[in-house]
Amino acid sequence: MMEKSVRPILEMNAFDKQSPHNTNVARRLANTGASSVLFYRDPIEMVSAEGVWMTAKDGTRYLDFYNNVPCLGHSHPAVVAAVSQQLAKLNTNTRYIVPIVDDYLEALKTTFPEPLSNVVLTCSGSEANDLAMRLACKHTGGEGFIVTESAYHGNTSLVTQVSPSALKNTKLPDHVIAIPPPSKKYYGSNIAQGFAERVESAIAQLEQRGIKAAALLLDSIFSSDGVFAEPDGFLKQAVEVIHNAGGLYIADEVQPGFARTGTAFWGFQNHDVVPDIVTLGKPMGNGFPMAGVVTKPQFLDEFCADVGYFNTFGGNPVAAAAGLAVLNEIKNQNLQDNARILGDYLKAGLQKIADLSPHIGEVRGSGLFLGIDICHPNDNNQPDPEVTLAMIDKFRDENILIGAAGAAGATLKLRPALCLTKSEADLFLQAFKKILDDI
Repeated sequence: MMEKSVRPILEMNAFDKQSPHNTNVARRLANTGASSVLFYRDPIEMVSAEGVWMTAKDGTRYLDFYNNVPCLGHSHPAVVAAVSQQLAKLNTNTRYIVPIVDDYLEALKTTFPEPLSNVVLTCSGSEANDLAMRLACKHTGGEGFIVTESAYHGNTSLVTQVSPSALKNTKLPDHVIAIPPPSKKYYGSNIAQGFAERVESAIAQLEQRGIKAAALLLDSIFSSDGVFAEPDGFLKQAVEVIHNAGGLYIADEVQPGFARTGTAFWGFQNHDVVPDIVTLGKPMGNGFPMAGVVTKPQFLDEFCADVGYFNTFGGNPVAAAAGLAVLNEIKNQNLQDNARILGDYLKAGLQKIADLSPHIGEVRGSGLFLGIDICHPNDNNQPDPEVTLAMIDKFRDENILIGAAGAAGATLKLRPALCLTKSEADLFLQAFKKILDDI
């Protein structure tokens, strides 16, 4: 059963609505009410951004190690040009033949294994995961889902039920089982076997409740759980377990996809598995809202025979133009190689600093998606969310934006744009060392 100590993801480093605030913050709170989500006790008013830098109203430039949505970098000229040109020409829905949409779909499909040959474009990762879950239920006849304890997969009614980190005072429904993330803390040295065994026990638990497992739904880098990428291939046994039970494997690539791990274009490729369904989002349009589901034709045939699916804005030509620009730039600028090279450089530098600090438990991740566990100095297994929050504030003082993850909110999460340079990585490493020295 999920531990209720899991910290809601939207409360990590969030502005306290009871705190003193200025006129612009009051305006936002008045407009969006209880749904308001702002960073920092003193929220930042941003006015522009370029590359890995964001500029505030007061002129302060921030090195952005938080926002993985603009994967090419903020305000990327290739995306700006592609979107502007297409918007000036034609933007409509997918009921019409507009070549750029199929140009994009065909380019996207070349990055996937051959069985995954159908794509449904949506507007958000939440919509993509919602559709993926419905496809899985239709094909398997099951209703049960297995996720990890701090997972976040989106915000529709259906997807919120499989997003433990989004829940504040609500228990998971009976058809959802949350298992511990693939950490040494839970599975020791044999993560692959231990994780597969927990999937197997979750399937059995669902059966005891009279529920058939429909799918194993996993973020391929376990971002909200605290970033877990090692060792390569550890998911393969778990995928075999869910398949043997008649369920599907849904790879949530909304955060780890599009070359971010450096070693592969998609996170699942690091595990030598072929998912039944893949969901995409966030970096897909470098900030232009688009997402999608990639799957086998059989699943869509079965689903659409009963329900069908249409999304007015999903797959619009402007989104396709943005998406195609992203794919082209990743390839033409060798950004996957850059993510691997700079990611390895960052990770080695972080580890060197961490080896000298009692506050760092572990440095994990792949490419430009890294997690740093902040722990109590006398116990590496005891997370320290208070120090983590203090470090996030100190990073802001150093003009660097960074986030948190993990059940306790005690893992620093690094996701700079794929265009990161060595000098920018060095700025982060220098700040990291300075902040740890001052704790």
